Amino acid sequence: MRFAALFKSYGVYGSVRLAVDLACTRLMFPRARLIRRPFQVRGAERMAFGRGFTSGPGLRLEALTDCARLTIGDDVQVNNNVHIAVIDTVLIGSRVLIASGVFISDHNHGSYSGATHSDPRVPPAQRALSSAPVVIGDDCWLGEHVCVLPGVKVGRGVVVGAGAVVTADLPDFVIAVGAPAKIIKRYEFESGRWVAAQ
Repeated sequence: MRFAALFKSYGVYGSVRLAVDLACTRLMFPRARLIRRPFQVRGAERMAFGRGFTSGPGLRLEALTDCARLTIGDDVQVNNNVHIAVIDTVLIGSRVLIASGVFISDHNHGSYSGATHSDPRVPPAQRALSSAPVVIGDDCWLGEHVCVLPGVKVGRGVVVGAGAVVTADLPDFVIAVGAPAKIIKRYEFESGRWVAAQ
């Protein structure tokens, strides 16, 4: 019955493609639920996947240095064309939902704040990389085309609206939107409602 429903939903081509994607997933990433092709993984030995990981097509994961570490918790779902680039540390908690077109990075080409600043006369690709760890807490939802930039900690249960650019930490149980992302609501446990941020 389940196979018939899948076949009806996906059609012949889609069902064959899904079967191939499942076989590739079992061979290459046995803890994952499903990784749809095409995907690009660089530095897989520096990545740890929890159980039940699912991705849409176009996934791009890069652990670009010997000390890079990408850790993904259990039951994480990422949709189409998600790009995660790591030279230091990116930690994604469990049950996180990541929409299509999301970019997460722990590094920049150059330094643009703090004690040192990059010379704009040096081509960007030649500027020394700067990095700071990124942490995304359990039960977060990152909307379409969100960017999470270096040094950011996103708390538990956070919702980040489509197109937001997260440049600073977000505490647990908030909704943030915009570029740069600003908190617009907080979850109020007493009433069980999302309320406007003060």
